[in-house]
Amino acid sequence: MSQTQSAEVDPASHVLGPPEGEGHAPHGYIGQKEDYLKRLRRIEGQARGLQRMVEEEKYCIDILTQVSAMTSALRSVALGLLDEHLQHCVVRAAAEGGEEAETKLHEASQAIARLVRS
Repeated sequence: MSQTQSAEVDPASHVLGPPEGEGHAPHGYIGQKEDYLKRLRRIEGQARGLQRMVEEEKYCIDILTQVSAMTSALRSVALGLLDEHLQHCVVRAAAEGGEEAETKLHEASQAIARLVRS
C-alpha cells in the first residue's frame, strides 16, 4: 500500500463508527439488518436495470422515472438508518452525557445536512 493510500480515510468510517467488538454497543439498525440488506439488494437490482435500459437505448423519460424510484428507495433506507441512529446511538449517548453525547449529536447533524443536500 502506498503512503497516499494509507493516509486516506475510509469515507464510511465516520458514518458507520467503530466496528462492533471494540467496546461499543451494537449498531441501532442491527434488529432490522436483514430488512436493510433486502432493500439494498433490491436497489442494486434497480441499478442494474437502469444500466440495461441505457444499453438498450430506452426512452429517456422512462429511465428518469426509474432513477427517481431508485433515489426514493435510497432516501428511504437513509432515513431509516438515521432514525435508528437517533433512537439508539444518540439517545444512549445523551443518557450517558459528556463528550460522547456531543459527538453523536454532531454526527447526526452532519448526516441530516448531507441528506438535505442530496
